[in-house]
Amino acid sequence: MTDWSAVFWGFVAGIVAGVFAFALPVIGHVGAGLVAGFVAGFLAGGGVVSGAWHGLLAGSLGGIAIALVAVPLGVLAGGAVGGPLGGLLGGVGVLVLGVLIAFVFAVDSAIGGAVGGLLS
Repeated sequence: MTDWSAVFWGFVAGIVAGVFAFALPVIGHVGAGLVAGFVAGFLAGGGVVSGAWHGLLAGSLGGIAIALVAVPLGVLAGGAVGGPLGGLLGGVGVLVLGVLIAFVFAVDSAIGGAVGGLLS
């Protein structure tokens, strides 16, 4: 059973850690995903598999949130430069990139969640 409270708090921890991650561009964002997963896995408990599942959900929510903010910006920027077709291509391009980011955030968050579930 999924503990959505643990997923939410992992997501919040990931957002807060992500704000500070801009000081160390690549390492900081990977660390933010690990923190998000660890918090979700630790709060959910239930062992390694449960922790990994909750960390995966918390990380993917972070990636989805970034995509939801970035896609409208891509549509507006593409529309300003290339008209309606530019807006469509800009939005689709940003959406594909957002899905890739969500996958990357989910993988390292699942690892952090497994560790958190193990330690809980």
